[in-house]
Amino acid sequence: MGTSVQVTPLSNVYNESPLCYLLSVDGFNFLMVVSKIDVVLISHSDILHVGTLSYAMKKLGLSAPVYSMDPVCRLGQLTMYDYYVARRIFDLFTMDDIDFAFQNITRLRYSQNHHLSDKGEGIVIAPHVTDHLLGGTVWKITKDGEDFVYAVDFNHRKE
Repeated sequence: MGTSVQVTPLSNVYNESPLCYLLSVDGFNFLMVVSKIDVVLISHSDILHVGTLSYAMKKLGLSAPVYSMDPVCRLGQLTMYDYYVARRIFDLFTMDDIDFAFQNITRLRYSQNHHLSDKGEGIVIAPHVTDHLLGGTVWKITKDGEDFVYAVDFNHRKE
């Protein structure tokens, strides 16, 4: 019996709003970038990919584990600081909310296999390099010997 995979765009995929996808592998849900989210994988450090994290944690009660590469995490936090400071009137979240969100990210190394536990038992995630943005990541997700690649903003001709 094969593994069931479903990808669902959740927000504004075709414009400049923050991207948000739901990836489901045999009923285990990944938030790609809320209460039913099992894990969050962050692939890039720009506002389109990290812009909703602090808000989701503060306002939506997101408490799922978050995974990222160290460069994406560090640059993403700086991106959010810059975004916050550039707004004169902004009340969706605070600088402390940004710090909280990024301090709670589990940082993985390139090609590091990470075995998920509990409901995600049997699923392995591994970040791999992409040259779209500094530190950019494509995610390899493995379950029952089948590999899936989450490669948002990926140039198939070059990468």
